[in-house]
Amino acid sequence: MTDKAATELKRGLKARHLNMIAIGGAIGTGLFVASGTTISQAGPGGALVAYALIGIMVYLIMQSLGEMAAYLPVAGSFQEYARRFVSPSFGFAMGWNYWFNWAITVAAELVAAALVMKYWLPEVPSIVWSVVFLAAIFCINALSSRAYGESEFWFALIKVVTVLVFLALGTIMIIRIFFSSESALENWTTGEAPFVNGGFGILMVFIAAGYSFQGTELVGVAAGEAENPEETIPKAIRTIFWRIMIFYIGAIAVIGFLIPYTDPNLLNASESNIAISPFTLVFDRAGVAFAAALMNAVILTSVLSAGNSGLFASTRMLYSLATEGQAPKFFAKLTSHGVPLRALCATTVIGMSGFITSIVGDGVAYTFLLTLSALAGFITWIGISWSHYKFRMALKAQNVSLDTLPYKSPFFPLGAIVALVLCFGVVIGQAIGPVAAGEDFLAILTPYLGIPVFLGLWGIHKLVTKLPAVVPAEADLERNKNW
Repeated sequence: MTDKAATELKRGLKARHLNMIAIGGAIGTGLFVASGTTISQAGPGGALVAYALIGIMVYLIMQSLGEMAAYLPVAGSFQEYARRFVSPSFGFAMGWNYWFNWAITVAAELVAAALVMKYWLPEVPSIVWSVVFLAAIFCINALSSRAYGESEFWFALIKVVTVLVFLALGTIMIIRIFFSSESALENWTTGEAPFVNGGFGILMVFIAAGYSFQGTELVGVAAGEAENPEETIPKAIRTIFWRIMIFYIGAIAVIGFLIPYTDPNLLNASESNIAISPFTLVFDRAGVAFAAALMNAVILTSVLSAGNSGLFASTRMLYSLATEGQAPKFFAKLTSHGVPLRALCATTVIGMSGFITSIVGDGVAYTFLLTLSALAGFITWIGISWSHYKFRMALKAQNVSLDTLPYKSPFFPLGAIVALVLCFGVVIGQAIGPVAAGEDFLAILTPYLGIPVFLGLWGIHKLVTKLPAVVPAEADLERNKNW
């Protein structure tokens, strides 16, 4: 193993890998399963409005991330940007917050994968499938960044083809309704439709939709191992808005036209009952044979994709923390293929431990871990927008022309500000559900457990290191260009 191999990640991710990673991060079980619940709660119109607002927020956040990632395509991505442009302590908290979030997500996906497999083989113990899938995604990540990119390319391609076929069949069915004796707008005009529960319904779906889009920031983590990042990252970022519009808005519209919001199946869809996923219902009505089995396979793909990406992202974040002296240097060692294997093993152990807590006892410990990580994705999005704002301040203070940027966010500063406001709205809105249900004070505060943990990491690092916040005129804009 050469010294270079031991210190530098390999740029093995091609443009097609990045594009599919960006797509795959936005398509998951939130679209395939939870989209039905959102329509039942807010109606077809309310769900469209909520997803459109979240889509705009995510697009603006990705614009911010794209500008920084094209300029500084590093493994730590937003953790590194927070360290350079906001403060070392903020970057420390961002990095550990993101690592923990995805490590626990790996455990959650192992549980979900076992649930999905019960559709075909209910007699096989869940732990068997979880171990098999954990071994599979570990091996993929241990090979190389290109192996991860290739696996995500095919995982994402399956999801994309499924959604496109769904949209095509759904559109044909809607057109047929328009030319039949039935009212094409019946599901949009009956009962309280199109806006069920008014503004409250939209707000509730707005909160839920935010979770559906988590993972779109993975393209920023992958930037550190992308070929020609100055070209490939802007291309991936530019198409995110259209993906959101086509996949989410299109799917919600099709479901809203074809299935009434009062259909009880929409509210009861879950990973353990694929037969009533809104996608399955529409495929069934289109006469697609084995619709439930088909969607079960696609949802399994989504689960494995999320686990695979989670392991990749958390491993790279731990590696980045180690290279910056914010985690033990032990985790900064790379294999000859440019894989931070020690960081990968540590993250795998945490994911496996999280899974074990889900099957031991009553699962209270696992539920607690999930609660701690629930807001981690939104904290990351807030950090990205704030880091971008400070990045632009640093460019201005140091008289660096915007023309030197490989990619420029077209809506700065308004875009970063709007994204921050909307993201804070999602975070604050976590209390709405418990309050509306009349739950006690503890239940209302529980969703916010991740916030004091993040602030504690930030504050403790600040107290120990006594490092000041970054002054824009002194921010590190050095690119150390090696791509």
